[in-house]
Amino acid sequence: MAGSLPKVARRGLAHEAADVIRRAIFTGDIAPGAPLREVELAASLGVSRGSVREGLARLEREGLVRSGWHRGTTVIDLTARDVEEVYTLRAALDRVAAVRAQAIAKPDDLARLGDLVEAMATELSGNADGLRLLDLDIAFHDRIYDIADNTRLTHAWHAVRAQVYLFQSRRVALGYEHYRQRVVDEHRELVTLLRSGTPEPLARYAEEHVDEARRSLLAQLPQ
Repeated sequence: MAGSLPKVARRGLAHEAADVIRRAIFTGDIAPGAPLREVELAASLGVSRGSVREGLARLEREGLVRSGWHRGTTVIDLTARDVEEVYTLRAALDRVAAVRAQAIAKPDDLARLGDLVEAMATELSGNADGLRLLDLDIAFHDRIYDIADNTRLTHAWHAVRAQVYLFQSRRVALGYEHYRQRVVDEHRELVTLLRSGTPEPLARYAEEHVDEARRSLLAQLPQ
C-alpha cells in the first residue's frame, strides 16, 4: 500500500507566489478590495500564470481573497461586518486557548511568552516598526495555542489567522499610536494572568484584549 502512494511535492513557486502576495496585502501595497490579475502578477513575480492561480487559491482558502465567476479575484474588503465576525470568533477561540494553556503550561512555556513580551518592549524602545511588532504579537498568540495543545483548536485558529493578521495590520496602519501604547502592557498582563492559576480573570481578559482591538479598528475604519 505505502509503495503506491505518490511522492510528496516540494514547496514550489505557487507557495512562493502566495507568500509574496500575502505580504503585499498585509503591508497595504495591495489594498483591500483591489483586483488581483493573473497576467499582471505572473509578469511581476516572474512565474507562470498557473503558479499565480495556485497561489491565489491558497490565499482564498486563508480567507484573504475572494473570487467569483466573471468577477475575477479581489482582496477582501474590511467592512464593519467583516471586523465583527472575525474578532468575535477570535475572542471565543482565544478565551478557550488561554484557559487551556493556563491549565497545562510549564514554567518554560510561560518564560517563552515573557520573552516575546520583552522583545516587543525592546522593539518599542528603538525605532519601532509596526509590522515587526505585529509579528511578535501574532507569535505570542501562536505560542498560546501551541501550549494549549488542542489540535482542533489550533486548526480553528489557523483558519482565521491570516485574516486576523490582515485586520490587525490595518489597525496598526490606521492607529499606530493607539496600538503601540497598549501592545506591551496588554500582553504582559496576559502572562501575569496565565501565571496566576485563576481561570476566570484570564478568560475575561483574553476576550477583552480582542474586543479592544475590535473597537480600535472599527473606530478607525472609513465610514
